[in-house]
Amino acid sequence: MDDVRGAQKMLAGVARVTPMQTSRHLSGVAGTPVHLKCENLQRTGSFKLRGAYVRIAGLSPVERAAGVVAASAGNHAQGVALAAALLGVRSTVFMPLAAPLPKVAATREYGAEVRLHGANVDQALQAAREYAEATGAVFIHPFDHWDVITGQATVGLEVLEQCPEVRTVLVGTGGGGLLAGVAIAVKALRPDVRVVGVQAAAAAAYPLSLAAGRPVSLERYATMADGIMVGRPGDIPFEVVNSLADGVVTVTEDALSRSLLVGLERLKLVVEPAGAAPIAALLSEPGRFEGPVVAVLSGGNIDPQLMQRVLRHGLAAAGRYLSLRVRLFDRPGSLGELLGVLGRADANVLDVAHVRIDPQLGLTEVEVDLHLETKGPEHCAVVIGELREAGYVVSR
Repeated sequence: MDDVRGAQKMLAGVARVTPMQTSRHLSGVAGTPVHLKCENLQRTGSFKLRGAYVRIAGLSPVERAAGVVAASAGNHAQGVALAAALLGVRSTVFMPLAAPLPKVAATREYGAEVRLHGANVDQALQAAREYAEATGAVFIHPFDHWDVITGQATVGLEVLEQCPEVRTVLVGTGGGGLLAGVAIAVKALRPDVRVVGVQAAAAAAYPLSLAAGRPVSLERYATMADGIMVGRPGDIPFEVVNSLADGVVTVTEDALSRSLLVGLERLKLVVEPAGAAPIAALLSEPGRFEGPVVAVLSGGNIDPQLMQRVLRHGLAAAGRYLSLRVRLFDRPGSLGELLGVLGRADANVLDVAHVRIDPQLGLTEVEVDLHLETKGPEHCAVVIGELREAGYVVSR
């Protein structure tokens, strides 16, 4: 805790003390007070600046002169770039070829030399390590280093200072640096408070690793939450999480996309999928977590194109879009009659497509694929009921 307190002083004037705000909507859903620790409003858009700055600030003059190198698809890249610039250290960041352009541009703006390499973060990490060996630059790991974890632990200190009545802290988790840091700070001062990690079910290495008692690598993993898409826990974070945290829960892709929608519509916050993971946990299992609950919104760096796709997915998961196939007679006026029924049901038609080539269709039959905008699950049921009452054969 002396190191964590020292990191807090070191970060004064560098990292923001991000706001804590209460959500009436999530409190109503969870049945207990819910507060949001808004690290999405941190400089560079995520908590990563904290650990990167503490790590680079701890380098010797000789190490600083050699420069630093990192690999990341976005958040860690920006954190290292800004931290290095503030400390007068040269930085090189390897990013995957498919890294979102806004994140690449932001990393360059913060002062790093960006090198695009590889199809994924793992390949970029390998290239960064090879660069470090060849040049003597210091490799700044995104989560598997004590200085990085110490920097992230300052989030836990702020949580306790801003919400002393907290009973549960939910933390989005990839490699485990933030979860480990928060657990160290919170458990040292308030061992009665539960600290729970949240992972995407499609990239959940921690539940398997905790069950095995050692870090386990996933063979396959993919999730929209790129900020926590890590195939293996870090060795150091795993030891901390295994001994201090109160478990790790998982959330689905549907829950993640719904949580982004809630963030925009009800919380008025732009949050990336990784940052929204704690919200997804609250939406998925209301009443599971003892309150007051603090959900750490770890980042807000989301590519606009991904935002568009995720919001469409979230709207569909929330019952705001409805896709149907309706069978009708292939004669003039049939489509107009169908659209009339939909209009009376107050459904907005987004797209219509005819399907005539299908061996299951009769000679005088046609099927129509419809994409509709609706007002929620109850309205979807009303629309389907109206169509069936009008005599149409409907499949979803």
